Amino acid sequence: MRINRGLSGVRAYLRGAPGTHVWLAVLFVTTVALHSMPPEFEENFLRHRSTNLHELSRDPVRVLVASAMWIESGHWLPYAFLYTVFHAPAERWLGTARWLAVCALAHVPASLASEALLLAAIRTGRAPLSAVDTLDIGVSYALAGVIAVLGYRIAAPWRYGYLAAVLAVFTLPLAAGPTVTDVGHLLAALSGLACYPLVRGRGKAWNPKETPAGLRG
Repeated sequence: MRINRGLSGVRAYLRGAPGTHVWLAVLFVTTVALHSMPPEFEENFLRHRSTNLHELSRDPVRVLVASAMWIESGHWLPYAFLYTVFHAPAERWLGTARWLAVCALAHVPASLASEALLLAAIRTGRAPLSAVDTLDIGVSYALAGVIAVLGYRIAAPWRYGYLAAVLAVFTLPLAAGPTVTDVGHLLAALSGLACYPLVRGRGKAWNPKETPAGLRG
């Protein structure tokens, strides 16, 4: 009976955030596939699925989707932890459709804007022409947007401390030789904050003084 209750609890947990766990499963499969590739082939393979200027100019929709299905580092477990901490609660709170909208509104504009900045740097001679093939792949832009939008799930005044910490995490790297990815992370977080209209009517904000059960629903 305990085993059955445990399995039922696991199934209910997974059903509460189906998109998050399907995405994690895809990332697990693609990460295993990466580990089976020869190193010299792996980089070229990822480059064709990267949101770099060269690939965006050829097939932007394909690479914007494909780049969210691979982890450049090849380390799946850290992302499993981050998806459990941030994506799953956000999907349960917002519902799958709104959660996906936040992910897309963070991932797509951040990818395009950061590459537009890189293009401007190439045209002004501040970046080499070879940068059109820069490897820019992974799920971190969507994650940054979801981390930011979760600030609206927390009641004031705790919300302001959380959002200040989020902005600090994504702003501080810009002070020490910012990369295109650093800029993209900040833009993605700001996109997440701009998703406030999607969070209206999604239940009472969680007060950290109350039970963690307040995060449900």
